[in-house]
Amino acid sequence: MKKLSKKALNKSFRNWYYGHLTCFSQEHMQTFGYLCAMLPIVEELYDTKEDQQKALDTYTAFFNTEPQLGSVIVGVTVGLEEAKANGENVDGETINGLRAGLMGPVAGIGDSLIVGVLIPLLLGIALGLSTGGSPIGVIFYIIAWNIIVTLGMRLLYFKGYELGGKAVEFLTGEKSKALRESVMMLGSMVIGAVAATWVNVTTVFQMINEETGEAYLNLNDQINSVLPKGLTAIFVVFCWYLISKKKMSPLKVMLLLVIIAFVGVLIGFFDPQLQY
Repeated sequence: MKKLSKKALNKSFRNWYYGHLTCFSQEHMQTFGYLCAMLPIVEELYDTKEDQQKALDTYTAFFNTEPQLGSVIVGVTVGLEEAKANGENVDGETINGLRAGLMGPVAGIGDSLIVGVLIPLLLGIALGLSTGGSPIGVIFYIIAWNIIVTLGMRLLYFKGYELGGKAVEFLTGEKSKALRESVMMLGSMVIGAVAATWVNVTTVFQMINEETGEAYLNLNDQINSVLPKGLTAIFVVFCWYLISKKKMSPLKVMLLLVIIAFVGVLIGFFDPQLQY
């Protein structure tokens, strides 16, 4: 019975960890990174070049998912490839079908968890540590991100290898749907908290009584009396609308905000608080 060595598994994981975006293109996405990860596995399981080439052909199909959580897919297929090499009822078509079936669910969970929760959470902490120009926040983010991602990807890879086909039911079944919805809700809460803490949009617009010279209407105070940090909330929702509904790129949204800020300063709606 063929059993993969720890050396081959570690090399496969490192290849995925460092090379999941190898030769990345719109046509292939993570295909070549996947091939790099499977290369040490195939070389150890199959003796002849012909068998190795035939096994690698399975992984030339298009592949794209969230790369950190996607480690579990690589681990699952490594386990199935080992089973296939031992003559079990697994073939290349089965493995490819499984890869294609897992791409979407894992991407949904991974994007919500990594992009929607982990990154905003770490950045929120880093911003707090960077108050006053301190470099501690940057150092914290770099160290924390690499430790969490490295340990997390390694755990997922080897758990996927241990579970093999048993992981499929969890990743595609009802539990997967509930997990995605829970993570998306948590991500929304985290992003909302980060926006409320670090985004602050105010206006200096006032209406002045010409006789007394006193302001009888402060627009910012009026908005906050109805909805605290209401102008900030309006801008956050506006950005979400442009990106989510109008499919504008983040770069275009940032340029639009610069234009809005520039015009707002010119007409006296915003105060840049610059001193010369």
